[in-house]
Amino acid sequence: MYDTILVPVDGSAPSDAAADRAITMARDTEATLSVLSVVDVPRLSAAGLDTEALLDGYEAEAERHAAAVADRAREAGVDVETAVRRDSPYQAILDQIDAVDADLVVMGSHGRHGLQRYLLGSTTERVLRLATIPVLVLRGDDSSYHAPDAADRDAADHDVETPADDADAANEFDTADE
Repeated sequence: MYDTILVPVDGSAPSDAAADRAITMARDTEATLSVLSVVDVPRLSAAGLDTEALLDGYEAEAERHAAAVADRAREAGVDVETAVRRDSPYQAILDQIDAVDADLVVMGSHGRHGLQRYLLGSTTERVLRLATIPVLVLRGDDSSYHAPDAADRDAADHDVETPADDADAANEFDTADE
């Protein structure tokens, strides 16, 4: 189903929920998990800060975020690779899709709206608009993904009877032309 699943991480609760979902999906589909953490260079530069001094610290933090997710993935038996990029987050994600030939992105959304979204922008919205592959977005801390277990798969192998299969039951429904 998937060969490579990309999960961008930043250490936030939505990011962690997306990472958990991506790990489960990668395990269940035997996909490689590509973990990306981004140092937002344009935002730091726009703030007029001594970016080089800050970048090293932010890059070390980004590496810690990626490594923490990679450790969880390895514990789950998932093949994993990590990357840290210096760029705007949405552009780094789009570039990483191509770099690892990802066929799915799983990402968290902070759920910002209104003025906060206008001022800060929406990385998720830009990725959704510009990515050429499917993007699964989890809002907040939604980690409710349930992979089908053996019983679920066995149930899917059985026929399901619908009212249309049973003539008596089918006659119980009124139609628009009656």
